[in-house]
This record gives sequence, C-alpha cells and structure tokens, in this order.
Amino acid sequence: MTATLDIRPDDLASDTTRALIAFHLAGMHDTSPPESVHALDVDGLRDPAVSFWAAWAGDDLAGIGALKSLDASRGELKSMRVDDRYLGQGVGRALLRHIIEQARERGMTSLWLETGSTPEFVPAQRLYESEGFVRCGPFEGYRDDPFSVFMTRRL
Repeated sequence: MTATLDIRPDDLASDTTRALIAFHLAGMHDTSPPESVHALDVDGLRDPAVSFWAAWAGDDLAGIGALKSLDASRGELKSMRVDDRYLGQGVGRALLRHIIEQARERGMTSLWLETGSTPEFVPAQRLYESEGFVRCGPFEGYRDDPFSVFMTRRL
C-alpha cells in the first residue's frame, strides 16, 4: 500500500461509495447471468443484519466490504470490491482481515462466502484461500450454480 489505509464504517450515503457499489454490481452482471448474481445493492447493504465498511487511502475510496449476520455464530462476507486503481496493493486483504476480526469480536465462529467461478474471480478465490477459507457446498439458501464458488472458514 502506498498510502495508509483507513477502514471505517460507512453509511452508504456518499456518491463515491455508491459509485463503487454500482461499479461492483455492473461487473457482476458482466460476468454472470442475473440469477447467479448475489451481490447486494445499496438497499440490500442497508439491511440491519449487514455491517458495511469502506477502506480509504487518503481521500480515495480504495475498497468496500460487508459482513452479514446469518445467526449468532455465523457471518457471510458480502460485497467485497477493491477499486481498480488499488488492485494488487493489499486493500482486499486488509478489508478481509478487518471483517474477520469484526466477526470474531461479535462472537461468530465461522464465516461463509459466495464468489464467482469464472476466470475474473480467480484472484478473489486465491485471496480467500490464502486467508484460510476452504471450498464448501451451498449454504443459507444458495443453490449449486456453475457460476458460484462457496467457501467457509472457522474463526
């Protein structure tokens, strides 16, 4: 990281945050059919079960990520996205580690996620694997889908 990263809760009100969420959703729709896109829009991220963070490098929004509470002991990683200008600079790893720590502080004992299966998602899959996530089957209402990879990690 060339700049210090400041990860903090975000209220989803700023145009900058909303633009990165829109960019993220558009990218998901570019690589997967609509029924295989599970990314949350702004309204979905405002659900009381979801906590949302933004990672700032100075005045630049470098990335976003969210934690959805599935129940008292399980959380789901949602809407992880790094701005293209910050890809490969550790922003995704910093956000992931922040969310893992937040889940631990809330008493969760496992984290779950769904990510894409197409080549564009290989860097994300490698990041998750390098942080201890392993592949698993569908969870919490998801179904087997050739466009999805499901992963989990004990905390």
